[in-house]
Amino acid sequence: MKNVIRKIHTIDATDKAIGRLATEAVRLLSGKHKVEYVPYLDQGDIVIVKNLEKVKITGQKLTQKKYYHYSGYPGGMKTRTMGKIFVKNPQDVLHRAVYNMLPKNQLRRGMIKRLKFI
Repeated sequence: MKNVIRKIHTIDATDKAIGRLATEAVRLLSGKHKVEYVPYLDQGDIVIVKNLEKVKITGQKLTQKKYYHYSGYPGGMKTRTMGKIFVKNPQDVLHRAVYNMLPKNQLRRGMIKRLKFI
């Protein structure tokens, strides 16, 4: 097997919709833009996202979209809106979107580690 050459891609998030930005990042992280793409190998590149606080969030997502976390205990369901998470940490919103778009297998952990923020 040959060594994987990883390029660094920088994405400017200014005035881009968060879902479109996430799909672009997933395509680069998984390596689907390369000719030698195969789904069972991690041949993706490094993605750096800058100006994430200037991303465009369309519709009423800031107030209506909810993220859930269940602790496993009775009554342990936690609910937070996208607006609260975005104010505290804008990177977490994009990280969650990209993470859930990546393939649900053992390669996902390595792919998401190559998503960086400036």
